[in-house]
Amino acid sequence: MERRASSPVPQKSPADVTDAEVRCAVYFGRKGTRDLHQLLRRQRPRRSLRHPGVQNTYHLAYRDIPAILSEHVRGRKSLDFGCGTGRSTRFLRQLGFEVTGVDIAEDMIRKTRELDPAGDYRLTPGDDLSQFPPAAYDLVFAAFTFDNIGGKNNDNKVRILRDLARLLNRDGKLVLIVSRPEIYTHEWASFSTKDFPENQAAKSGDKVRIIVTDHADPRPVEDILWTDESYREVFKEARLRLLGKYEPLARGDEPYGWGSERTIAPWAIYVLNVV
Repeated sequence: MERRASSPVPQKSPADVTDAEVRCAVYFGRKGTRDLHQLLRRQRPRRSLRHPGVQNTYHLAYRDIPAILSEHVRGRKSLDFGCGTGRSTRFLRQLGFEVTGVDIAEDMIRKTRELDPAGDYRLTPGDDLSQFPPAAYDLVFAAFTFDNIGGKNNDNKVRILRDLARLLNRDGKLVLIVSRPEIYTHEWASFSTKDFPENQAAKSGDKVRIIVTDHADPRPVEDILWTDESYREVFKEARLRLLGKYEPLARGDEPYGWGSERTIAPWAIYVLNVV
């Protein structure tokens, strides 16, 4: 049943939906335990100096992406896999890409289309990408999507990576932003893990919990931990070549109250192409 606010709540503009809300929306939306409309109608504008709605720890996930894409990607046609509420899709569009956002959650796609009627957003039930032509894309982008892909052994990740690789043209690149294992064992500007000491013993494929402190919802988000070694294994199985790996750290001139970000990178950014 839909829960309604006791008084009218102003609707956010697309630029005001924060990545903390996206992460919560992706998790609770996929789990089917959260009303996305209630979650995304909180008026809490948070802005970075460069990209509206990207702040704190999430700022580090996106800060270097323009330079990384400029270095590695030729062409403008792109697909944003696991687009959630479209934050990363709009980000790519602002960088000049012709981008299609896709997600498995029908409620997520519906909300995204409300936020961004001009955008191109597609539903992909069961991560079925067969509706998209092969060898058609210069860039396939996935921000945090693989943090929520589990499955027996490496099967799901390998299958999805192979499907994404099929979409790339000869010079196309796959760019993944993923959580490093360290994000689940330290304190951050956007996250807390101190209540989950069991995360310390987690191995690849284990569930880990983390609280998104940027968001008012205190419930932990549950991710699937995956190490760099395990990612490299699935890349090899999916016949993908690693071209570059980036681990952005905080800088002193950034206007955020950093925690561990100054010395430990919370995110890893992988750039790959087809072997």
